[in-house]
Amino acid sequence: MEPIEINAGSWYLRALRADDRVDDRPALAEGGVTEPGYVERRGREWAAETHLSWAVCVPTTAELVAEIGATPQPGGTVTISGWSRPGYENALDEGLAAVRRFVAGALGLQPA
Repeated sequence: MEPIEINAGSWYLRALRADDRVDDRPALAEGGVTEPGYVERRGREWAAETHLSWAVCVPTTAELVAEIGATPQPGGTVTISGWSRPGYENALDEGLAAVRRFVAGALGLQPA
């Protein structure tokens, strides 16, 4: 599956990126994610449909302020979790609500 973008009101959810236009790795590092190849691994997981992940971003700058992941489970359920940079807990909350609606409505998965 190709990554799906979600409009979450005040926030924009998109796939993680590390390219010449947008590089999420510094913001990920601020959140404690320093694994080499993390962004690429998340892209492979989208393709394999084993884990769907979103960067929760400020719409005007594309700056990552939180990350949300959804892992499909057997039986049509999905585990959803996330983290935010300090001061952006509201972005995480709004993003989690949008991802729950998306996985239920578009993918037919029920949050566990």
